[in-house]
Amino acid sequence: MANTPQAKKRAKQAVKRRAHNGSMRSMLRTYVKKVILAINAKDKGAAELALKAAVPVIDRMASKGLIHKNKAARHKGRLYTRVKAIA
Repeated sequence: MANTPQAKKRAKQAVKRRAHNGSMRSMLRTYVKKVILAINAKDKGAAELALKAAVPVIDRMASKGLIHKNKAARHKGRLYTRVKAIA
């Protein structure tokens, strides 16, 4: 357990930050899931719209350090490929 005032403050901040990061990660997953659902439904228009909404969110989370920039690029690349493959 934290003993110094500084350590107590850092522990409180860590709890608050963890909750915020969890919320942001959940939002990211929701946007990606919307794209995947549209892809699975073979709805190219909806998939493109969902992808257009998801890409800025993915980039924002990477810039904040929530996910690694390479992971963000990998997600975007795979989603773009799957959307393009819809006939």
